[in-house]
Amino acid sequence: MKPDAGQLLAAAQLAADRAAVFLRAEEGRLEPDAWSLKGHADFVTEVDLEAERLIAETLTGAVPDSRVVGEELTPGPLPGGLVWVVDPLDGTTNFLHRFPFYAVSVAAVCDGVTQVGVVHHVPPGIRYHAILGGGAYQNGARIAVSRVRDPRHALIGTGFPFKFIDRLPRYQRQFAAVLASSAGIRRPGSAALDLCDVAAGRFDGFWELVLAPWDIAAGALLVGEAGGVVTDLDGARAPLTHGPVVAGNPAIHGWLLALLQSDFNP
Repeated sequence: MKPDAGQLLAAAQLAADRAAVFLRAEEGRLEPDAWSLKGHADFVTEVDLEAERLIAETLTGAVPDSRVVGEELTPGPLPGGLVWVVDPLDGTTNFLHRFPFYAVSVAAVCDGVTQVGVVHHVPPGIRYHAILGGGAYQNGARIAVSRVRDPRHALIGTGFPFKFIDRLPRYQRQFAAVLASSAGIRRPGSAALDLCDVAAGRFDGFWELVLAPWDIAAGALLVGEAGGVVTDLDGARAPLTHGPVVAGNPAIHGWLLALLQSDFNP
């Protein structure tokens, strides 16, 4: 018997909450010699690994037949059936520098469709959640994307392609075009939370050239359930694979997508 959405949500919230408690206790403990490099400016620590173990143990304990795809311990393509897509610490560099913008992201995906998403913004203890067809919430209160329609009034979130320096020239051209046409750009450093900010109407749009399934699975559901749009750079529904993401309220998403597509091919 498959668990219903309420059971999936309860398991995801429990796992994210347990990891958040652990991360909060560990903040500031690790010195730089304990930071391991996965790639350029891309760190992983024993804290990331232990947080993912804790999440996986909680999720598979609650739903024994489920599987976990996580950034640190079990990265890879998503299999069929019920899969938990997990980022145990989105914003590791922020965490290591005690910059209070990092999160735990947990999503329940069934045969490629995200059913439940939970993002726990750890330092302030803010929890976002969404159920497919059931709306998006911040600490239990319904949230919605912004009503801003004029790009000149829009605040846009972004993420730098710091792992893929070869894409920086294209990104810099995009950045210049967006900055020249909007009210401003912000880059806090956690895609999961950036998408939550779109869902809550704090960002009117967001884009990043390369994100992974665990970066967006929960956040993209939140945006969609809050009335927003999430696609790739071709305008198709953003797949749960590695690639670009464009998000926003319907009006700003359309403007941003057209601007990014205009003449920025590699």
